[in-house]
Order: sequence, then C-alpha cells, then structure tokens
Amino acid sequence: VELLESGGGSVRTGGSLTLSCIARTQRMDYYCMGWFRQAPGQEREGLASNDGDGGLSTYADSAKGRFTISRDNARNTLYLQMDGLKTEDTAMYYCAAAILNRCDLETLAQLPEANSWGQGTQVIVSS
Repeated sequence: VELLESGGGSVRTGGSLTLSCIARTQRMDYYCMGWFRQAPGQEREGLASNDGDGGLSTYADSAKGRFTISRDNARNTLYLQMDGLKTEDTAMYYCAAAILNRCDLETLAQLPEANSWGQGTQVIVSS
C-alpha cells in the first residue's frame, strides 16, 4: 500500500502537531497501521498502532499520555495527535501499514520497506 505522511513542521516545546498519513487503498479498514519515528543516529522507534476498525490502539511508553493515534477509514487517513512536544521528539515520523493477523508495534516494525512504509514527515521541536 502506498502511504503519504504530512503535517510535520517546526514547533516550540509544549506545542502540538497533528500528523496525517493517507493510505492509497480502497480498504483501509483491512490494515493494521502505526506510527514510528527515527531521530538522527538512532534506531527507528515505534510509537502507536491501531487496528483496522480503529477499535484497538497500543502505545509505546514514550507516547503514552501525549500522543493519540486515530483513523478515519472513510478518508483513508491515519492521524497522530502530538501534544506537549519536547525537544527529544525531534525526528522523522513514519507511518506503516499492513494486513496482519496480529496488530502491534513489534509486528509492524518488521515490515519490509517496500509497500509498507511512507517517506516520512519531519518534526522539529525547539526550546
């Protein structure tokens, strides 16, 4: 599935951003989807995942309480609402999607780069 992220930008600490990921598919409700990020020199980190109908979401500890994942299958769009941003949130943010039996960040993280990941959107948080 082709994925296109948007919504990144530069914000001050404490600010908010909402990232969007459009999935080019007619059946987004079939897909487990998630958000990841990668800061320079660091490994890619899973943030949140969401199952096909959006009823079950999971969060990494780094995302709990500040980030909210949601989706609108009618608009083929996955969202990540980020509040209370910190400088350490500076990274490239990616969405991933696949039809999976088990929908979680660990499984999404193992997806091949081709056809499962977007190109990313940059988030910069400054003090």
